[in-house]
Amino acid sequence: MQIEVSVQDLVHDNKILVQGENFVQVRSQDDAMAIGSEEWQRWFYQWIELLEPANAAGDALHPQDCYELSLRLTDDAEVQTLNRDFRHKDQPTDVLSFAALEVDCPQLPDEEPLYLGDIIISVETAARQAVIQGHSLTVELSWLAAHGLLHLLGWDHPDEDSLVEMLTQQEEMLHAIGLAVTWG
Repeated sequence: MQIEVSVQDLVHDNKILVQGENFVQVRSQDDAMAIGSEEWQRWFYQWIELLEPANAAGDALHPQDCYELSLRLTDDAEVQTLNRDFRHKDQPTDVLSFAALEVDCPQLPDEEPLYLGDIIISVETAARQAVIQGHSLTVELSWLAAHGLLHLLGWDHPDEDSLVEMLTQQEEMLHAIGLAVTWG
């Protein structure tokens, strides 16, 4: 099995600006984005292998040897624009997922790779949340990427029970790549 991850990040003059209510930091790209493309590839591979991939209902997706997705690391302004345009919520959020497959799709294409969709993460919001949660930006970004992948695979959290199930799955996904995090 293969996973192709296209990683795009927001860089201004080789600097990433991370702002919060009580802090402003300008980090070099290497400092702020300690997660390289190869590591993202490895993590998504491990997650898809762990999920085999199935949606929240336990239904297996069409078996593929190769999956593809896009991960964009950006700022609050871009995420707010996307959130406004596609979800009609004019505010930034931490992660958005745009699934390429419909959950009730009767027949999936046989061609490879199977494109799962796009995950967009606001690094600014992730940095603020990491401080609040008391863990690293790497942990927060991986937590949000895992959440986004679950959405691409058809998971959702319309009620408390499904949210708990999804957060538990995210915790398992982070443990699978060697990151310890507990929610709640």
